[in-house]
This record gives sequence, structure tokens and C-alpha cells, in this order.
Amino acid sequence: MRALICGIGGFVGTHLAEHLLAAGDTVMGCSRSGSWPAEVAADMTDRVPMIPWDIRRPLAEPYRREVIEFAPQAVYHLAAISVPGACGADEPTAEARQVNVQGTAAVLDLITPMPHQPRLLLASSCYVYAPVQPEQPVVAEDAPLGPLRGYGKSKLAAERLVAAAARTGRVDAVIARAFQHSGPRQSPQMILPDWASQLTAGRQGPLRILCRDAFLDLSDVRDVVRAYRALVVDGKPQTVYNVGSGVCHRSGDLLEQFFALLGSRREVVETHPGRRQHPIADITRITSHTHWKPQIDIKTTLRDLLEYWQQRSESP
Repeated sequence: MRALICGIGGFVGTHLAEHLLAAGDTVMGCSRSGSWPAEVAADMTDRVPMIPWDIRRPLAEPYRREVIEFAPQAVYHLAAISVPGACGADEPTAEARQVNVQGTAAVLDLITPMPHQPRLLLASSCYVYAPVQPEQPVVAEDAPLGPLRGYGKSKLAAERLVAAAARTGRVDAVIARAFQHSGPRQSPQMILPDWASQLTAGRQGPLRILCRDAFLDLSDVRDVVRAYRALVVDGKPQTVYNVGSGVCHRSGDLLEQFFALLGSRREVVETHPGRRQHPIADITRITSHTHWKPQIDIKTTLRDLLEYWQQRSESP
């Protein structure tokens, strides 16, 4: 399969490229800079052509022709501002609207005129759902929508653009609502790599965390990218799919697992203590429509994160 990854230089994009290549796909990528992160393996960068595209604007004509000649059979749209705190509080920032919403419109404008329609997978988020209660945290795809924060609102607006285009027959699309996921190479702006980077940096003093009582659905990024490909291959058109583990994890318990893996403890300072209930995925739809199911246990994810940040701390 020929696959175009929009946002290939990001955390999920690099893992998706690795998975698609391992599955035998031919891959092309685009990113704002048109260059790879330094830590990506040279054998992948040699195999995957990369074009620069700031998706806030239409793709430049020479690169548009290059994509059309490549004739992708699948387009994975991952390009977005994916750190919720960077997207604004109650409403999306101007940049979040430009990247997450207008960028999605630009991707649609690129692929809808293609003579052979590729399948589009939009990577959305569980934060398009309305807030959940601790006693009923599990959400299926038909659960009420109602994001309160700028990030969720921008992702829901992107979903609606794709859904509208699919209803009119302009595009063959599936929407993947990804729940929280982690793994090697993730930015320390996120919870687990933040802790792993602090624990392996060799610094003394307390470990600073947000809170011990955040309850969330957490997957390994390598399971998530397998799900994305499974949805491109077997997902039903114009369908939304939850992509998560279906398991509720408490942040404090994950921290204890980090300590157990390290064989040592640190004093912990909670900067914002209190209970936070995030949505938990009902993954019945994706597991019944495809052959996908989560494979990587949370201990493996935590161990690999620690190993990655240990290597980072030891590098010159």
C-alpha cells in the first residue's frame, strides 16, 4: 500500500512510518520543516521521501504534483497541535484553529481532486467527548460530545469537516479517536515522559508531578499505530472508532511502577492534587471490525520509556 503521512515528523508519525514500512507499505511523508528529527533511524529517512508542508496553507504546486504522482492509497492525517495545553483554555487559540481545523481543510483540498481516492484516516482525540463521571467513565463512539477545552473543540471541528466531506462522497474517510498514549520519543510535555525524564536525569530533590489521582486510559503508541493501519485496511467508511486500551489506570499507580522498575524511590511533590477522571475507551467497535487489539502491556511501555530517557541522559 502507498501511504502518505501528514505530520510524519511528530511522535506518532515516526512510529507510524516504522510500522507501515515493516508491514511492507511504501511511505511518503510531510512535515512543517520538511526534515526528520535527529533521533530517527537513518534507514527510515533513506526509505521515506519527505516534503515540507505547513498545513495552515495549501501545498505548494511542485509538491502537490509530487504527491499526485505518488498516488497514495491511504492518507494518515496526524499533523496537529497535539499538546492540549498549547491549544488554549476555554476556546482554541488562533494557531490551534489554523493548524487543527484549517489544516484539515487543506488536507481535504489536497486529496479530494485525486483521480483515485485514497482512504483518509483522521487522528482525532477522546477529548471531543463530554466530561465523564468517575462512576461512569467508559465511552463508546455514540457517547455525548461536548469538549470544554480548546484542544477538544479544535479536534471536533476537524472531525466535522471530514464527516461532511465523507457524507457528500468527496472522500473515503474513517475517524480514529485516540485516547492517551505514550512511548519512546514522546515529548516531556506529556505526563509519563515528564516523569521518566526527571527520574533518569541524575538530579536530586523531589519529583514534581501534577497529581497522583488522575484516572486515564493509556496505550502504547506502537499499539495505536497498528490500530491506525488496521482501520485504513478494514475500517468501515464514514465511521468513528475509539483507539485505546479500555483499561483505567491511576497515575499514582503508574508512578509506583516506575519506582519498582528503577528499584529506588524519590520524594514526590504534587503541584495540583485532586481527582481527575478522563474518559476510558469502549473498544468493542474497532476490535469487532478489524483484527486489532492491544498487545503491549503498560509495564513494557514504562520500561521502554525509562530506557529511552536513560539513554538520553547519558548522551553527550
